[in-house]
Amino acid sequence: MAASPDAKRQKSSQGKDVPYQLIYWPGIPGRGEHVRLALEEAGAAYTDTAQDGSGGMEAVTAQISDSNLGDDRNPPPFAPPILRHGEGEDALVVWQTANILAYLGPRLGLVPDALEDPDGAYRVAALAMTALDGLSDEVHDCHHPVASGLYYEDQKEESLRRSKDFVQNRLPKFLAYFERVLAGKASGDGPWLYGGRLTYADLVLFQCLDGLRFMFRKAMRWAEHSGKYTHVFDLHDAVKMRPRIKAYLDSKRRQEYSMGIYRYYPELDLGDEM
Repeated sequence: MAASPDAKRQKSSQGKDVPYQLIYWPGIPGRGEHVRLALEEAGAAYTDTAQDGSGGMEAVTAQISDSNLGDDRNPPPFAPPILRHGEGEDALVVWQTANILAYLGPRLGLVPDALEDPDGAYRVAALAMTALDGLSDEVHDCHHPVASGLYYEDQKEESLRRSKDFVQNRLPKFLAYFERVLAGKASGDGPWLYGGRLTYADLVLFQCLDGLRFMFRKAMRWAEHSGKYTHVFDLHDAVKMRPRIKAYLDSKRRQEYSMGIYRYYPELDLGDEM
């Protein structure tokens, strides 16, 4: 029996051996950083438009332009990060951070083996999406609580109110949740969130914690010294010392925090306790 088109497509997409292309804005780590960390940890071959200067900006705008209608198989992406994998008609265009990580996870060995743990990838995805929801998306809304199209200076009063609530209520809630996950049996041995081994969910949580340390310095310093979230900060340190991650963090490829998700405004750097 001849293989169906869907089966051929699945086999072809699984067999791609060309480098990945990450399409993201230059100048900010942003949501693209979660994808970079996965690629770097795995030692995968990839290109990154963020390293292309003005050419990188053009690559992003071309993807999200109203004139881009996609191709025969790929709808046009809404916003970066965007991952392109494959060549010609076989190329796959994936967007949405969590979706990209779900695609890369099994290909880069950053989720449990499907034969050994058939449901593990879904559990890893849930952990990663929880971190992205509470410690990335909600963080962005601390400095842009009214509208993303307005300047921070146009919503400073609302930003301060939102940041106070985040620091006092939301941040400790999410830190306590991940501390509970790490203390649970499903996390396994060692510092990781699931199954006793590093997955892309650990990389996502690391990046969120790292950005929070930049943005809410007082609150995160208190959180670390409080002793309430020991496992969480141990995970951060364990990821940071992974050989490939350490080399990446020390390289020029690691962009500095600036005007992306994690921004430092002294007036929003609230509290030494939560």
